[in-house]
Amino acid sequence: MTDQAVQPEKEHCLIIQDDKGRRVVRLSQPVYSLGRFHDCDIRLRSQFVSRHHATLICCFTEEGESFYRIIDGDAKGKISSNGLRINGRKVLSYDLKHGDKIVFGPQVIAVYEYRQRDQFPTQPNNDPFDITLIDPAMMMSDDDEPTQL
Repeated sequence: MTDQAVQPEKEHCLIIQDDKGRRVVRLSQPVYSLGRFHDCDIRLRSQFVSRHHATLICCFTEEGESFYRIIDGDAKGKISSNGLRINGRKVLSYDLKHGDKIVFGPQVIAVYEYRQRDQFPTQPNNDPFDITLIDPAMMMSDDDEPTQL
């Protein structure tokens, strides 16, 4: 029997709360635009959010781990009207960490999550010694009456 290593499953998420309710957005693209305008990748539903409020960029550490950096404003450098607050501090740019709270405006928040859980590989079991235990009380006799042992 060959043992396979457990593979970690990793995902980046934003849990967004705005005027339309709460939703989870899984992040997998290298760049996202966030704002109330219809062409934004992630739409934030509130009149207090700029049309192009922020930009998310996927970055990598020296060890090869991915993370997202949030930048106030659009990709051209125009900052938002209300700015960004991360964990209560106003920022222009910030490398997000698990649990960071992002405030875009009144009643428009997002929480960044970096989820990692172990994923066990599934494969057919070719073990010649694999056995299934059967409860003897479940054995049926020829007359289909349960046999008591």
